[in-house]
Amino acid sequence: MPTWSFRFQLGQYVRTSLWILPVLGLALGALLGEGALALDDMVGIPTGWRYTATTATGVLTAIVGAMVALLGFVVTIGVLVVQQATSTLSPRYMRLWYRNRLQKAVLSLFAGTFAFAFTLLRRIGPGTVPDLGVTLAGLAVAVSLVMLLVYLNRFVHDLRPVAIADRVRRTGLRVLGTSLQAQGRCTLLDEAAHPGLDTPADVVRSVDGGALQGMDVGGLMRAAARHDCVLVVAHRVGDFVPPGAVLIEVHGTPRTPPDARRLAGLVALGAERTVEQDPAFALRVLVDIAARALSSAVNDPTTAVQVLNHVDALLHAVGRSELRGRHVLGDAGGAPRAVVPGRSWEEYLELGVTEVREYGVGSLQVCRRLRALLDGLLSGVPAERRPAVRRQLTLLDAAVEREFPDTFRRSLARTGDRQGIGGGSPSPDAPPRHGPR
Repeated sequence: MPTWSFRFQLGQYVRTSLWILPVLGLALGALLGEGALALDDMVGIPTGWRYTATTATGVLTAIVGAMVALLGFVVTIGVLVVQQATSTLSPRYMRLWYRNRLQKAVLSLFAGTFAFAFTLLRRIGPGTVPDLGVTLAGLAVAVSLVMLLVYLNRFVHDLRPVAIADRVRRTGLRVLGTSLQAQGRCTLLDEAAHPGLDTPADVVRSVDGGALQGMDVGGLMRAAARHDCVLVVAHRVGDFVPPGAVLIEVHGTPRTPPDARRLAGLVALGAERTVEQDPAFALRVLVDIAARALSSAVNDPTTAVQVLNHVDALLHAVGRSELRGRHVLGDAGGAPRAVVPGRSWEEYLELGVTEVREYGVGSLQVCRRLRALLDGLLSGVPAERRPAVRRQLTLLDAAVEREFPDTFRRSLARTGDRQGIGGGSPSPDAPPRHGPR
């Protein structure tokens, strides 16, 4: 039976594959072509919709050639997206772009129309013309052209960094919501229920290593209950696990020794991080885009400010969520069964602002937007999470102090502005607006 890890990685492959749906569209187009041929023999076609063999052959041949050309055109656009993402955005974004459903639908429609028209061509002969099929092929071409226009419109608008940042933010919020729902279905115990740092009874080590992409928490709980032990995952989602490193610790005195291979199959390792169980990966992509915009080769602080808008929204959502550095999961009787590492608010906040501060401290508008972000978090997150925000404000103050020796520009940089520059902030002669501390 395939392990959970295999099924998880297979699902990842299917979601990011650009060829599976087009191949299915190719097969469906051929089947629909056979169906149209069979239906043509049973349905009477009005005289005005009949075609000569020469006309039908010309029409279908043109459709076949056009679909092949359009397939090549869409592939060319895909290559342009890859070049754009790797040069001016973030290579990590490609993990999300590969899931673009519209592109897969367009490729599938073109491939299906090609197969449909090609299937009809073999039926044309002296006195034998699939009139219904030729008409349907024309309709398929019309739908294909509409889909192409929709795809071009999406491509032109969505290739902008701010549009990509918006999509990444929405993906991160969706994953965060899914994670919180899954967390709500589990029995969370206090940290005191942790079995401690005693020597584990057994350990499960990784074989090939890789980035931890996801884990089957339910499967870990069932395995722990079956063997009457506590399973502690040694790494959190997003970490790189070296070959031979400890993957899972077995604590307690199991009834029977658990199968190491089955336990390892509950944790998916891959070549790189994925967003499925890792909201921080979306934040990582946003920060990458902002950092690339702040590089000397691009020097586009306005784009960094626009990306910070989406970092701001994601951090507000994270800051109001229930976060734990470690999740102790119990069974129905309250006994601890699994311990899964999580991320704390401080770690999310550091990921969201540290690199932008380090790379963008020389830009007035980046400093002002970053301060407005932190000021907003001070009033938008629970009181127990505000000390971490204040620490980031202190680090920002120190960076501004080093970067701007003159008083006037330093005062400008220490004034929060949600537009970076021009957002109606107070005069630099007025006291800095830091918000509630």
